[in-house]
Amino acid sequence: MSAPEPSSPGTSVPEPSSVPEPSSAAPRGGPLVRRLLQLYVGLALYGASSALLVEAGLGLEPWNVLHQGLSELTGVSIGVVSIGVGAVVLLLWIPLRQRPGLGTVSNVFVVGLAMDGTLAVVPDVHSYGVRIPLMVVAIVLNGAATGLYIAAKFGPGPRDGLMTGLHLRTGRSIRLMRTAVEVAVVVTGFLLGGTIGVGTGLYAIAIGPLAQFFLRVFAAPAPSAGSTAAAGASPRRAILRP
Repeated sequence: MSAPEPSSPGTSVPEPSSVPEPSSAAPRGGPLVRRLLQLYVGLALYGASSALLVEAGLGLEPWNVLHQGLSELTGVSIGVVSIGVGAVVLLLWIPLRQRPGLGTVSNVFVVGLAMDGTLAVVPDVHSYGVRIPLMVVAIVLNGAATGLYIAAKFGPGPRDGLMTGLHLRTGRSIRLMRTAVEVAVVVTGFLLGGTIGVGTGLYAIAIGPLAQFFLRVFAAPAPSAGSTAAAGASPRRAILRP
């Protein structure tokens, strides 16, 4: 899946005669507030939904298989491991000449903190009658979180930026880079003790359609006729996961 890096939105410069009165220009901060809210709610919800997948114990998304494996190996919480891995991956952006956005940096910390916070308050579950519905709810929430986060257009997550950078530097397709990286991540995480199961497969199948659906739901309103967006390609072309 392609992963264009969204740029910050702006407005075209009007002719002097068409400059609006101050009163009509006042609401310009509204879309930014909405985007910031989407960004942080999306990241927090992403971390919470990932924690619910951990609780369900039926398989995790690829990167969290690695995070869980490292957590088992080190004794450090999975949220802290997620933060550490995100920071290391972000450092790999430097030789790949990728530029992080606010969403990229926020992703490193918010998702991990939300995971640990959710795991601290959600009780352990053991019955399949609870674990299976919990897994399904977690995957749907993860799709909603992905839609919220991408639609905010504050830059890709560190892991997606890594794959985009590899694509740009090697000339290989995004799909190939994503597959290669995530297979390596899953295998390594599994060998370290991470959980692979039906949830891993269901997540892989469902996250794309779910994220596309929620991108349409949470897409920012179209700009007015007097302004043009400078965000580049539509985020629907890329499913970026934090």
